Amino acid sequence: MWSPIAALLFACTVTAQAEVVEELLQLPSAGDARLPVLLSHDDARAPFAVGVLFNGGGGAVGLLQRIPRPGANFLVRSRDLFATRGVATAVIDVPTDLSTMSDVYRMGRRHSDDVRTLLGTLKQRFPGLPVFLVGTSRGTVSAAYAGAAMGDAVAGVVLSSSVFNATRGGAGVSGFDWDTIRSRLLFVHHVDDGCSATPYFMARRLAASRSLISVHGGDGPRSDPCEAFSAHGFLGVEAPVVDAIVAWMRGEVPPKDVP
Repeated sequence: MWSPIAALLFACTVTAQAEVVEELLQLPSAGDARLPVLLSHDDARAPFAVGVLFNGGGGAVGLLQRIPRPGANFLVRSRDLFATRGVATAVIDVPTDLSTMSDVYRMGRRHSDDVRTLLGTLKQRFPGLPVFLVGTSRGTVSAAYAGAAMGDAVAGVVLSSSVFNATRGGAGVSGFDWDTIRSRLLFVHHVDDGCSATPYFMARRLAASRSLISVHGGDGPRSDPCEAFSAHGFLGVEAPVVDAIVAWMRGEVPPKDVP
């Protein structure tokens, strides 16, 4: 049974076109702080896996103010796509005593401790299911470092639009030791990503001995090249990108190129 201690606040909604149930959790964090998490799953089918989704930018989703419909960030706005394909999702927000997630925070012990707490809740809520860490843009810092810290407790790590280059916003994954991730690792990157911090050629270089999904096409940009409504955020190709990630989670060989 799912422990009521982990779910300090509960909310449930069902979308009009898909039977996606959403629960707002507040898990214990450092001190008296709480970690808001939005849990989504398709009520019409049993999931085969769970994906912990890490937002980009400063990490703030604003779950205690509103549930995004659908949201801006690629992973947040695609959570229903994951859910209806059999992957329950848990979107992590910033702890209540912070306003943003710096790269130093994303790399640190407190963040990994929060992720470990969430994993415990997910394993109670979805016993026996594999859990994957999925980050996009600066959320890849969280997914990579937490993935290394969690070891075999997670089934795999998915990094989309990875922040390979250090910027004024932080180091990104520029100094990360990829061999510290003991689980499966997948890179997902748009070939036309125009953000200087997330060049596609770095994904190609790092994925020489790993898995890479190269994304093509989509809609014309409606934001800065480093923001969500551009190739950086897989605008217009969200569904085939999610399909490819889910195939990899199932243990299938994903397409090398999408769509």
